Amino acid sequence: MADYHDDLRLAHVLADAADAATMDRFKALDLKVETKPDMTPVSEADRAAEELIRGQLQRARPRDAILGEEYGVEGTGPRRWVIDPIDGTKNYVRGVPVWATLISLMEAGEGGFQPVVGVVSAPALGRRWWAAKGLGAYTGRSLSSATRLHVSKVADVSDASFAYSSLSGWEEQGRLDGFLDLTRACWRTRGYGDFWPYMMVAEGSVDMCAEPELSLWDMAANAIVVQEAGGVFTGLDGKHGPHSGNAAASNGLLHEELLGYLNQRS
Repeated sequence: MADYHDDLRLAHVLADAADAATMDRFKALDLKVETKPDMTPVSEADRAAEELIRGQLQRARPRDAILGEEYGVEGTGPRRWVIDPIDGTKNYVRGVPVWATLISLMEAGEGGFQPVVGVVSAPALGRRWWAAKGLGAYTGRSLSSATRLHVSKVADVSDASFAYSSLSGWEEQGRLDGFLDLTRACWRTRGYGDFWPYMMVAEGSVDMCAEPELSLWDMAANAIVVQEAGGVFTGLDGKHGPHSGNAAASNGLLHEELLGYLNQRS
């Protein structure tokens, strides 16, 4: 099995640099925010963080390709770093502390590129999570000060906590009825949003979560953390990994039922 310790250490260095840049502009009164063609916001901090990560990667891993939300893909080859400089930009620009930098290394393999390293860093929450293939998933302040993550063992939907981002996407896809049926069947539902539900699935504090529309950079780092914590990360189509344009994550015991509810069409 490949050794990803060096790549994981590099991902932490990248996250440290991004944290410093994003926290420096968080809640800044003169923060510049624009609207992209897809009508989502982008701030100067998004662009600065991605530029910073790209610059360090070009020096440290010049042969690796890079895919980022703000500047697209650069380079080719069997290894690709996937970056979301600020996942939760809407929260960031409004001063809500639930946002994170997502950094993942993906490698070409059977079935296409798959994540092998992931770091999710949420500096305004004072939290960081990470994982590497075959090494497990962890949370903590640093590689040397960390707690291993394990998903929950909840086996019944009626005992489960389900997290989501919003209702609008489910309605647009004609999946709202199934979504609502799931919320009624669960013990508890909460709309935490963005990266956080996936990290809570990995920690075992939430049992399942899902989003109806996502990009690769929203999912790659989250996927490896959930998987290495013993959970399951698929698209709504049941395909493993972050390539379906949407996501469902769970402790594994609830996954089939989760997908069953969310694939009901109105």
